[in-house]
Amino acid sequence: MTGQPDTGSSQRNWPRTALRTTLQYGGSALVLYFLFRLLPGHQVWKALELLPARLWILTLAGYLAAHVIGAMKYRLVLNLGGAGIPGRQAARCYFAGLFGSLFLPSLIGGDILRIAMALRVSRSKAGVVLGSLVDRITDFTSLALLAAVGVTLVPGALDERSRKIFFVIATAGGFGVAIAAVIALLFPARRFSFRVRRRLVRLRRAWGSILKQPRAMLRALSMSLIVQITFIFLNVLLAEACGLNLPFRVWLFAWPLAKLSAAVPITQAGIGVREAALAALLLPFGVPAVLAVASGLAWDAVVVGGAITGGIFALVTGASWGRATA
Repeated sequence: MTGQPDTGSSQRNWPRTALRTTLQYGGSALVLYFLFRLLPGHQVWKALELLPARLWILTLAGYLAAHVIGAMKYRLVLNLGGAGIPGRQAARCYFAGLFGSLFLPSLIGGDILRIAMALRVSRSKAGVVLGSLVDRITDFTSLALLAAVGVTLVPGALDERSRKIFFVIATAGGFGVAIAAVIALLFPARRFSFRVRRRLVRLRRAWGSILKQPRAMLRALSMSLIVQITFIFLNVLLAEACGLNLPFRVWLFAWPLAKLSAAVPITQAGIGVREAALAALLLPFGVPAVLAVASGLAWDAVVVGGAITGGIFALVTGASWGRATA
C-alpha cells in the first residue's frame, strides 16, 4: 500500500546510518581531543568558569528568540513555493529540525528531518523541497554577506593576498550557484521518464512561483541577516565574559566563516570544526587560541540547549496538535 513506511529498507539501512552517526560523533570527539591536546585544557575550562549562569540563560533565550524569526522565515519561503503550511506546523517542523541537527551530520543535517515532517502536512511536495533549499540558501548568503562586510572593515589585519583569495572564492561560489540554477531551468526534461518529468514540472512551477515574488525573497534574506547578526551579538557576549574582547567588525569577519566551515559533514552539528576554524581565523588578530576555543565551546553549549528546547517544543506541540485534530 502507498503511504506505508518501507520497514525492510529501514532495517537494511540502519547499520549504515549507525556507522555514519558514530563516525560523525567520533569526528567531533577527535577534533576536540586534538584541540585540548594542543592547548592547555585547564585554561580553557578556567575561561568557561568565568561565565555566570544568568548569562547562559540570557544567551539561550536570545538564541531561541532568533530562531522564532527563523521559523517565520521558513514558513514564508515554503509557502512562496505553494507548500501552504500553517504557522504552527511550520514552527514544529523547524524546531524539530533544530533538534535533529544534534544527531544528523553538519549544520544542514536537521534539514532532512524538517523536510520529512513538512512533506506530511504540505499541499505541495515541490514547494517544500524548493522552499527548504531557498531557506538554506538565504542562510548561507547572509553569512557570506556578513563575512564580506567584515573583510572590508578589517583591512589592516588581512593582507592584500588574503582579501583577494576571499573575494575569488566568494565570486566563484556565486557563479556556481548561478550556473546550477540556469542548468536546472534549461536542462531538457524530455530525457527523463514521465514520472520524473512530472516531478520536474512541479518543481519548475514552484520555482516560478518563488521568482515572481522578489519582495518576499528580499524579506526572507533580511530575516536571515537579522538572525545571524543576533547570533554574532550573543557570541560576543559569551566571548567577552570569557575574557576575549575584540571589535565587532572582527567578529563580523570571523564568526560567519567559522559557521560556514561547520557545514562540512565530518562532525556532529559542526562541533569541533567550528572551534578550530574560529581559532585559526582569529589568530591574525592576536587572539589566544585558548580564548577562541573557550568562546566556541560556550556557544556550542547554547546550541545544544537550544536544540533540546526545540525538540521539546516540537514534541509538545505535536501531541497537542494531535489531540486538537482527533
